[in-house]
Amino acid sequence: MEIVLVPGFWLTARAWERVTPVIEAAGHHTHPLTLPGLEAVTSPRAGIGVAEHVAAITAAVDAVGDPGARDVVLVGHSGGGPLANAALDARPDRVSRIVFVDSAPLAPGDVIPSGLTPVDGEVPLPAWDDFEDEDLVGLDDALRASFRREAVPEPGGVVTGAIALRDDARRRAVPATVIACEFPEADLRRWVAAGEGFCRELGALDRYDVVELPTGHWPMFTRPQDLGAAIAEAASR
Repeated sequence: MEIVLVPGFWLTARAWERVTPVIEAAGHHTHPLTLPGLEAVTSPRAGIGVAEHVAAITAAVDAVGDPGARDVVLVGHSGGGPLANAALDARPDRVSRIVFVDSAPLAPGDVIPSGLTPVDGEVPLPAWDDFEDEDLVGLDDALRASFRREAVPEPGGVVTGAIALRDDARRRAVPATVIACEFPEADLRRWVAAGEGFCRELGALDRYDVVELPTGHWPMFTRPQDLGAAIAEAASR
């Protein structure tokens, strides 16, 4: 399978560098993305929003594999999950599965939940004290320092922009996997059953499964080999 890897906020393709060897060893091809405006700290971010990120992911789907085959697996981490789902909405005939890493799809018109407010058109990586304890499980001092060195401010338009979706039936028919890091499967399914807002779209999918990978919000740093194995296994179904 052709596996397109979409990072979450502040991350580039480099975030997947300890994950991709595991996926490729299982026989798949990986395509980690750096989304527009995140190429470097000095990159311009004005005018970059959800539509530009979704377009970049969609272009990556178009660029890999066989155009006549359903041979792409989309993987989205954190805020990259709803963006990947919007690209799936644009190319439901190319994607065989979507994988949400500590993430979930959003309903049409929703904004990626972050609680963050852009300043001068961007959102830098916040101080660690601004995160919940659950986010930081396994992220030791060395990993935190590495993450902060590599982090690039997120374009403000991505943080505040609404997700546009159009092809509900075909998008929701594509199987999904949630790799749950900060919460167990039982909690997720309870939230879906209760109709919690951030789970509305997940509950509307035709089918999804859950893989538990207990750690913090950045498993590509804290459990990269296990994350790679979980993605490869999902892609092989």
